[in-house]
Amino acid sequence: RDENHNTYNINLEVTLKSAKMDKAEVISKANLRYMYWSMKQQLVHHSITGCNMSTGDLLGSGTISGTDVGTYGSMLELSWNGKKPMKLSNGEERTFLEDGDEVRLQGFCQGEGFRVGFGEAAGKILPAST
Repeated sequence: RDENHNTYNINLEVTLKSAKMDKAEVISKANLRYMYWSMKQQLVHHSITGCNMSTGDLLGSGTISGTDVGTYGSMLELSWNGKKPMKLSNGEERTFLEDGDEVRLQGFCQGEGFRVGFGEAAGKILPAST
């Protein structure tokens, strides 16, 4: 663990909109600064085994979760592996994503007098094709 918290202060937000909802709602808010391993440590771990990084390589962080329910980073964590349904504002419950659900991930940094956004990643769960 990086005890010096040498990482970035990036706010992360996940919203969910079911097919029955008019408006998406926030289901999770987390921050990259709470990662157990910093990106620097992850890079060292990756490369120390002889797997060099090259220009253009991507290194993913994995799931980013906090310690409170509202900061968990996946539906698996939010629903305790499907054992504890998450209640949505319209009364629906979710243990896992369902057909028609729309999920949006957003990230941004913010300081005194400025905000830098990283755009969003969004998708809609479609029924399996037969």
